[in-house]
Amino acid sequence: MRLLISLLAGAALLNNPVLAAGEPETTLVIDHQKFSPAQLYIPAASRTKIIIRNQDAVPVEFESYDLSREIVVPGHSETSIYVGPLEPGSYQFFNDFDHDMQGTVIVKPARGN
Repeated sequence: MRLLISLLAGAALLNNPVLAAGEPETTLVIDHQKFSPAQLYIPAASRTKIIIRNQDAVPVEFESYDLSREIVVPGHSETSIYVGPLEPGSYQFFNDFDHDMQGTVIVKPARGN
């Protein structure tokens, strides 16, 4: 029975296009009320997972009108968002609890384009 459950779970993972596609991922760290890196580079024309890791004790509200994303990241925790596929360009984001805390996602053209 355990073998059957393991085989079914493995098949489900292989058939999951999100996991099977090998999407790019990157990490955005919040430390001392700053985003690091302040400029986050991701590839164009692919969906990208952004892991937002808040190392501060206070919550941060990651917000981006350009990316249509808004999520609260509690202190000392992390969460993930997915963006894209996006066209090459710059996409602004900020902490809605502290508008001086800002950053940019820079989407680079895919190689060969």
